[in-house]
Formats: sequence, C-alpha cells, structure tokens
Amino acid sequence: MKIALVDDNALNRSNFVQKVAQFSDLELSIVATDGHDFLEKMKGLPLQQLPVVVFMDIQMPGLNGIDTIKLAKSLYSSVHFIVLTVFEDDDTIFEAIQAGASGYLLKHENYHSILQAIQEVTEYGGAPMSPAIARKTLKILGQKKNVEPASNASVLESLLTERELEVLQHLVNGYDAKRIAEITGISTLTVRKHIANVYNKLHVNSKAQVISMAHKNNWV
Repeated sequence: MKIALVDDNALNRSNFVQKVAQFSDLELSIVATDGHDFLEKMKGLPLQQLPVVVFMDIQMPGLNGIDTIKLAKSLYSSVHFIVLTVFEDDDTIFEAIQAGASGYLLKHENYHSILQAIQEVTEYGGAPMSPAIARKTLKILGQKKNVEPASNASVLESLLTERELEVLQHLVNGYDAKRIAEITGISTLTVRKHIANVYNKLHVNSKAQVISMAHKNNWV
C-alpha cells in the first residue's frame, strides 16, 4: 500500500521513515517537506500511483497542513489524510476535522499505532485518534456542535493575488482568456499569465479541475 508523509522537519521525517520500514507491505511513495511540495508531487499522478493514506504535519511554513488538506481533498477525494502532530490545541483539532482529516495522531505514537491507523481508515472507515486527542475531540464537538463550517476563502486569499482571484472568478463563470481580458481591461497575454499562475498555485492542470475545486470549497 502506498502512503505519504508531509513534514518540514528532517528529524521527524527520518523517524517516520524508520517506523514505516517495519512493514514490508507499506510503501512510502511520497515524502514532502511542505504543502506545496506535496501537491506538486501529487500533480498528474495516475490514480493507481496515488497514496492511499497521507500523514500530514500541521505547522509548516508556506502552506500549512490544514490548508493543504482542504485543497488536496478537492482534488483527491479518495485519499485519506491523517494529521500527525505534536499539538493538542482545541482549535487546531477542530479545523483539521473540518478540513477533511480522517484521523489525528500525536508524533510520539509507535509504528504499531501508525499501522493500526492506516487499517482503521482504509478497512473500516474509522477515524483513528490518539487517546488524548479523542478525549479533546469529544469535548470540542460538544461545545461547537452548532458552529457553522468555516469558510475556505481564507485559504484562497492567502495563495492568490487580488487580480488572480478576479481571473479565477471569471474562469469559474465560464469565460475564456479573451473575454476576461475585455472585462478586466488587461491584455489577453496578461490574463493567460494570471491563469497559469492560478493553475500553478492551486496545483491543477486544467480549467475543469479549477472549477471543480472552486465548487467543492464554496469559492463561488
């Protein structure tokens, strides 16, 4: 089974690799240093080459783990994401669950716990959590059961410029580069550059992917 790890800390990556090496049936097919690196390595992979489970760090420079999960779930809905972190912050746990995380483990968990977590999400559709996290989660869900889901707009705003956001909106509305140029008053060449930047920053290859991502994340 193919799995992946996203963590900006070299020591944490090394420790995880050693734990996974205990199991011959697990293949660590992607090791990424941050969210952008992970999405770029996933980009264009055929379905059979995608990792089944991704272990995701939360606190990373650039694109953090929660925002990475939000974007990745829009592109790879079949992939399971398990947060692997040292933090037990209530808000972070809640945000990770909202983003689409299937589980939440602390980094000190041993290799047996990692294997059990993989089995739980892939075979039983469960939500593996370290005991300390599970207790907090029950408390959080009880306190926030009436809270509306958080908007993903902030993720988009942190990635794209104001002009790129405008171009994205027009793309989602079905306009081509020439029509967007007419509406915005900039050249078609400039519009195409903005579109290329949007594709690059969102790690997509096509207009169809952009539109699908926008609808899934309620950007439109």
